[in-house]
Amino acid sequence: MKELNVEWLSRLKYGEAWELQKQLVKEIDRSERRDSLLLLEHSPTYTLGTDRHPEHLLYSKEELGRRGIEVFEIDRGGDITYHGPGQLVGYPLLYLDAAGLDLHQYLRNLEESIIKLLAEFGVEGGRKPEYTGVWVGDRKIAAIGVKFNKARTRRGFVTSHGFAFNVKRNVEEDGFQGIIPCGIAEYGVTSLETLTGTELQVEEIGRRIVPHFAEVFGYSSVTGEGILPLTRS
Repeated sequence: MKELNVEWLSRLKYGEAWELQKQLVKEIDRSERRDSLLLLEHSPTYTLGTDRHPEHLLYSKEELGRRGIEVFEIDRGGDITYHGPGQLVGYPLLYLDAAGLDLHQYLRNLEESIIKLLAEFGVEGGRKPEYTGVWVGDRKIAAIGVKFNKARTRRGFVTSHGFAFNVKRNVEEDGFQGIIPCGIAEYGVTSLETLTGTELQVEEIGRRIVPHFAEVFGYSSVTGEGILPLTRS
């Protein structure tokens, strides 16, 4: 039986969440903790991944300070993206056994979980073959960037980082105008509120993604802290 632990962490500064991920990756590697999915919001932050292009950050240091936006160069894949209030961030910390390992499929599974969530709202999410993430037409609603941490005590990897799903309308303007998101200049971003015309709460969307995530990744049991109930009523 595959078990998943889900925790709602509310709003957390990016640096704190990054350090927490590093700690939990080690615990999962040592089999001291079951696979986990952390769900949260971040304070305004830009993160630049390993494929970073600093020129895709458009704000000056002074403007970043005025707006209260932190910047981190981090160890996930991908270029620059924005995290901030109104966005559901998910960090799956999962052990992937080396036997039959398909790292590309892991990314597709993350996308599929979000596509299934969108379908609940009558929104058709999809993919663009040249990019990761989830799209609605030519607008991105969820960015994905991950790291596969090589396990030290067994054969395989432990995942970290994950997805950022735009829930509230304010996310589209609060931070994305200061970057070229993921280095993709020709396409824009959107949010679930914009697409549905309905006011939504990030924590509720966190609750609703859990069963889709568990189904796609094959977890038969889900426990959690701070985000119960975990299944749709």
